[in-house]
Amino acid sequence: MSRKTWIWIGLFIGSTIGGALPALWGGDIGLSMPSIFLTAVGGGIGIWAGFTFANYIGAE
Repeated sequence: MSRKTWIWIGLFIGSTIGGALPALWGGDIGLSMPSIFLTAVGGGIGIWAGFTFANYIGAE
């Protein structure tokens, strides 16, 4: 797969996990401020992880 594909996969997984984190402490997973903030943070971490993984496996 291409580097772009790995970055999109990382973005999807990271933002999904980040958006669901407020449910762990009983928060709302809808449009709450912690959910929106953690979705952005998780997406950023997912992009970084996808890019790093793509470089590690040598994707073009």
